[in-house]
Amino acid sequence: MPDHGGRRLLLVSTNYAPEQAGIGPYATQIAEHLAAEGAEVHVLAGMPHYPAWRTDPAYRGVWRTEERREGVLLHRRRHTVPVRQTAVRRALYEASILAHSLAAPPRAGRPDAVLAQLPSLAGGVVGARLARKHGVPFVPVVQDLMGAAAAQSGIRGGDRAAAAAGRVESYVLRRATLVGVIHETFVDKVAAMGVPRERIRLVPNWSHVARPSRPRAETRARLGWAEGRTVVLHSGNMGLKQGLEVLVEAARQDPAVHIVLMGDGNQREHLRSLGAGLPNLHFLPPADEAEFPDVLAAADVLAVTQRASVLDMSIPSKLTSYFAAGRPVVASVAEQGGTAAEVLRSEAGVQVPPENPSALLAAVRKLAEDPDAADALGSRGPEYVDAHLSREAGLARITGLLGEALKGPPARPRGART
Repeated sequence: MPDHGGRRLLLVSTNYAPEQAGIGPYATQIAEHLAAEGAEVHVLAGMPHYPAWRTDPAYRGVWRTEERREGVLLHRRRHTVPVRQTAVRRALYEASILAHSLAAPPRAGRPDAVLAQLPSLAGGVVGARLARKHGVPFVPVVQDLMGAAAAQSGIRGGDRAAAAAGRVESYVLRRATLVGVIHETFVDKVAAMGVPRERIRLVPNWSHVARPSRPRAETRARLGWAEGRTVVLHSGNMGLKQGLEVLVEAARQDPAVHIVLMGDGNQREHLRSLGAGLPNLHFLPPADEAEFPDVLAAADVLAVTQRASVLDMSIPSKLTSYFAAGRPVVASVAEQGGTAAEVLRSEAGVQVPPENPSALLAAVRKLAEDPDAADALGSRGPEYVDAHLSREAGLARITGLLGEALKGPPARPRGART
């Protein structure tokens, strides 16, 4: 593993702790790991707001702040937070991040390298410009593809925004020393933006949660989930791209199945309204870090859902947590997308057609009718985590990526685009 002791490193990531969903935990663990290796780590971040899309009360009214967390110096900058997602509101969100971060970059001296976590386009632009200003390597890690997201997620005005987002994304990635992508399905998209393939590295996310520690029956009793009743749990962001209406309709079609949506997001109230009066549909706030693994493990089935249009824009970060929980996964997602590929590769779940509540329910009933088979399917999740998604391996890939960038970019083949 590369030694980054004595280096000064800057990570640009709009999302960071105390956010517990999405890319925030990954950015946090990367920064803290590099600090533990002896690097002087600075993070340029936004105000905590995800997945609720509401600024954390502790940060409301705060313009700029510096915090030290676990050896990392965190520089936060205020930005807009759109409660409802439209292309215009998302553009204003990105513009506010860009403007404030460029107007007030961290006063931290010259870094040895700049990392950036995308999907924040603004964060990518800021990272690229700061790296260029200081003449140091720039290393973005692509968690989501924002051009594809604008086109596929169902956000209002997304078709018009997709081309603009794609141009900005291309601008950022073509200026990188190396580009990390979290799934192989992103490689072709990134290469099509003008990034030479020899500069693209696969750096999959890892499971950032602990393993369950309490008996399932104990957690189920605490949550009021009766033994013998099938519980299907979705945990995480409730946004447009998740297409969670399929779970609301599944609850409507089968009163015997208990559907639980745990988390927050800009579609939560819409889903509540859509499912009003359904006694088998329940909403839970995000579980705290300590109890989260036990809540996942208490469910009978863990659901990951996406709109049918979502193909290659993102891989849900919840999957790494689902696998660690040891329960079978039902993925209501497009068969040709990266999410389906990851679930099937793990052998810890099944894929069904997206936006199809009947197909989802059929898969859930099949698992409920054969608990031993369901347990066997779920048990492959932790095995997959141990083999491919351990925190140690994930962080080693990131530090290896950074170490390679610090040594200098790979030679560009003759005739490659500049």
